[in-house]
Amino acid sequence: MSLAVVRNVGAPRSLRSAQDLEDFEQEIVDQYALSMAAAGLTDGHISASRSTVVEFARTLSGPLWSASTDDADRYLTDLRRHGRARGTVKGKADGVARFYDFLLTRYQGDIHRLTGWVVAQPVDEYNRPANPTHGSVRVPPSDDEIDELFSQWRQAITHARKYLPAARDYFAASLWRRLGLRISETVMLDIRDWRPDLSELGKLHVRHGKGSAGRGPKPRLVPAINSADVLIDWWLAEVRPQYGPDWADPDAPMLPSERRDPDSSRSMRVGDDGLRSGLTAATERWLPAWVGKLTPHVLRHYCASSLYGNGMDLKAVQELLGHEWLSTTTRYVHVRSDCIERAWEQANQRLTARFATTEGR
Repeated sequence: MSLAVVRNVGAPRSLRSAQDLEDFEQEIVDQYALSMAAAGLTDGHISASRSTVVEFARTLSGPLWSASTDDADRYLTDLRRHGRARGTVKGKADGVARFYDFLLTRYQGDIHRLTGWVVAQPVDEYNRPANPTHGSVRVPPSDDEIDELFSQWRQAITHARKYLPAARDYFAASLWRRLGLRISETVMLDIRDWRPDLSELGKLHVRHGKGSAGRGPKPRLVPAINSADVLIDWWLAEVRPQYGPDWADPDAPMLPSERRDPDSSRSMRVGDDGLRSGLTAATERWLPAWVGKLTPHVLRHYCASSLYGNGMDLKAVQELLGHEWLSTTTRYVHVRSDCIERAWEQANQRLTARFATTEGR
């Protein structure tokens, strides 16, 4: 006994002209966008996914359902020849593959009945690009190097030509170092997001955490461990009020720029570039060996590595960083080169102590 192919209620009964074929193809793309909206994906993600499908369709000699692995090979090869970044090529390949998963699941029966084509997945295990982050290790500076950088930076703040931006850039970088915040999460913090009433140390409400697959922000509460509570109290009590009277406005940005919104008289939010420039300048001055290599994301790696090296459970590090998968967190943790030797020595010491205790009985 064989299974019958169930016809989609919304599919046409026949395709009699080239216009019918084109309309049916457009309907499939529109339904794909609608399915993503139903899944709660953001408008930006839906738009980018649709653009990728249209881009791929323009490279084909026939309709979308006629695509083969050879077509995907040519498309991905052309992307590389035109100098597209590895991450971009990987993202577009994944976008094409997701569309054809949708096509196979919802429309393969209709397409075969109407056109005679058997839909195949053009992006397979052989031409799918590897994740560009795999194998790329962002080993952060040592504890001594980080301590030296931030110690010199903190001392120089009071003598800076512009005290407020200098203090702000130091504060932001310290959040990356101590709590592993992303730069995008940092710039979106408001004053209300500091909640000293939550737990003994207080917590930061990160409302704009990175979501997965275009599903919008993923908020989380970050405990102010690693002396971050002292850092935040210093910033809000001593520095932030100097930016203007909006320091008492809970909706004002925690990290402001020097400009003010003429309509609300509230400080405007600092941008990513401003904070990156502050870290770059500090690195050039006090940690020149890391010029061009020390970024906000590397400090996020440093935070994960230092906390794990000091005994924090890997699962706790995952929750702190806001990772969906533990496997992502493991790529952030870089133990020092002598950690295996120290673990071996400690194990031998425990073994020796146990034998000594046994022999003494």
